[in-house]
Amino acid sequence: MNTVDQPAVLPDVVAAHIAAVNAFDTDAIMATFSDDALVNDARREFVGTASIRAWARRELVDDKVTMDVTEVARHGTVTIVRARYDGEYDKTNLPDELVLTNYLTVADGKITSLIIVHNEPAPY
Repeated sequence: MNTVDQPAVLPDVVAAHIAAVNAFDTDAIMATFSDDALVNDARREFVGTASIRAWARRELVDDKVTMDVTEVARHGTVTIVRARYDGEYDKTNLPDELVLTNYLTVADGKITSLIIVHNEPAPY
């Protein structure tokens, strides 16, 4: 990643979030988010506990999504996690290896925002 300040280690709550996703555990996923958190996944916003819980259950747990972290970096206060995603979701028109970039902000030991993007390589 050429826009990051420095390599980084996963903050504990981010590591717990990834472990909870890989364990298909909705309650453990929710324990990583603040009450007023925001998730933006595929340009759709989910704000607050009820909305994020429904998203996590439907699109992570029910679809048996797994994350295999390939890169971690920091840019200011943002933790950037690139991971290979797999699962039982509809893979129509997706690449064989789906790598998504997760931009996370953390405050008081909880994820306050998570933005998930399927980035394209820069043309230069």
